[in-house]
Amino acid sequence: MTITRFLILLGVVTMGVHTTPGQAQVEAHNDVSTQCKALESIDFSTIVDAPTQITQAKPIQARSDLPAYCLVKGYVSPNVGIKLALPSNWNGKFIELGCGGHCGVLPEDEQFPLWYSTELHKGYACIVSDMGHQGALLDGLWAYENLQAKVDFGFRATHVVALAGKALVERYYHSPPQRAYFLGGSTGGRQGLQEAQRFPWDFDGIVAIAPPLDLSALYLTFGWEIRALHDQDGKPVLGKEELELLTNSAVAKCDLDDGVKDGVIGDPLHCAFDPMELTCKGQQTTGCLTAAQVEAVKKVYSGPLNSKGEKLSLGGPLVGSELGQWDRMAGLGWFGYLGFDGQHLEKHVTGSFQYLLFWPDPGPMWKLIDFDFDRDSRRMGTMQAIYDASNPDLRAFKAKGGKLLVFHGLNDAMVVPRQTIDYYETVEHTMGGRTATQSFFRLFLLSGAGHVPGGEGADTVDYLSALEAWVEENQAPDRLIAAHLKESARMQPLSFPLDPAAIQFTRPVYPYPIRAQYKGRGDSNDAANFGPAGH
Repeated sequence: MTITRFLILLGVVTMGVHTTPGQAQVEAHNDVSTQCKALESIDFSTIVDAPTQITQAKPIQARSDLPAYCLVKGYVSPNVGIKLALPSNWNGKFIELGCGGHCGVLPEDEQFPLWYSTELHKGYACIVSDMGHQGALLDGLWAYENLQAKVDFGFRATHVVALAGKALVERYYHSPPQRAYFLGGSTGGRQGLQEAQRFPWDFDGIVAIAPPLDLSALYLTFGWEIRALHDQDGKPVLGKEELELLTNSAVAKCDLDDGVKDGVIGDPLHCAFDPMELTCKGQQTTGCLTAAQVEAVKKVYSGPLNSKGEKLSLGGPLVGSELGQWDRMAGLGWFGYLGFDGQHLEKHVTGSFQYLLFWPDPGPMWKLIDFDFDRDSRRMGTMQAIYDASNPDLRAFKAKGGKLLVFHGLNDAMVVPRQTIDYYETVEHTMGGRTATQSFFRLFLLSGAGHVPGGEGADTVDYLSALEAWVEENQAPDRLIAAHLKESARMQPLSFPLDPAAIQFTRPVYPYPIRAQYKGRGDSNDAANFGPAGH
């Protein structure tokens, strides 16, 4: 039994000392507080490859829905900021959680239990980082001529935080973690895949959600879409009505592909919607698209091309993703590229090219209009080598016994799912086929789901429980349940199992390439009435 668990037990059992339960709880809290504060005076600079400095350790009292925990702040040399929660109900396991965008921020102390309530409630020692720099979530100035910061953001920070976190856990609980997991979405998804590829011994299991594997292709696509959706005067060529028309038309064309009319395209990869069908005819001016608008839409679907018409990526967002959820950033759709409602991504994309994607950096005078899709698309390889997460050789991760779950929403218009699908298929070719690959790596595609999470589809999954069952009980995830939460529940901290009253509908999700199909009877809001397509 660890010292911490012994101290917890003191709150319930007096171990022969004649004190009241209340006194015992106070004494236990005081002892845990002392143990927590003691971390501030311990030298962690000797952690191999991850010299660490603790700047503060403070006990956080338990509340009705969460255990007490020791909140530790510090950094891994030279500048990777960390926050670590060491809970009183420790389950013997450790989890690192990924960040989003360009990272650069750590959650405020009072936000920590809100962001990571699921993991803390389960008793995980949880660590997060700023990925080696401080900055706004989408800015890139921190990277200007700063190769160390780029390497940290690229891959190093995730690894050294894992090393530091495990060492801190072992020192605090006097026992190393029995299991180590990683869970992250968007940039966090890229972190997870890089860990499997570059540091396969760090984690027993990894969940990677909507991972931007190839930042060069991602930003090429961003820049292409911004140009395609603006005219020569810089004005957007589409508005909300046009996006709504596109999405509604695509859904009308392909809604029934999963056997149920629910406003969600089950398989947009094979939806035969053509925006040419919406071209205005004769004097028609409403409910249609002009020739210029159709051309812009086709460019977005195609993804970036050079002047010879050669593809520079695997393609753009899928049909049905255009509108997103207009009032919710998570279901962004295309309006970020158009600049509506203050969600203009051009500044973010421009900053990424100025400071992150070339070496040397072109700097603050560079403008997005300066990008040459013939010349500059070939200049991004140096930095892509640092950021890349597309290596399909996962032999070391598999041999070590690691398990990898990847999820991607098919309505994700930010990090388009084609890249993730292609990566999985490439891994299959590399690792000896589908059976060999799915013994340790499975991909799940969420129909109608946007970017981590969001969208009209079932976008909420108990990722961590699925990973635990696979790693710890050898229960491979042949079928998972995704839920679409009611609006009132979508902004609340998640707790699994979900409250049935919070669920609007559920759908099964199967390992790619299997799709879900309605059985033709029963409540279509219930996943039980769906099965694998073709069965």
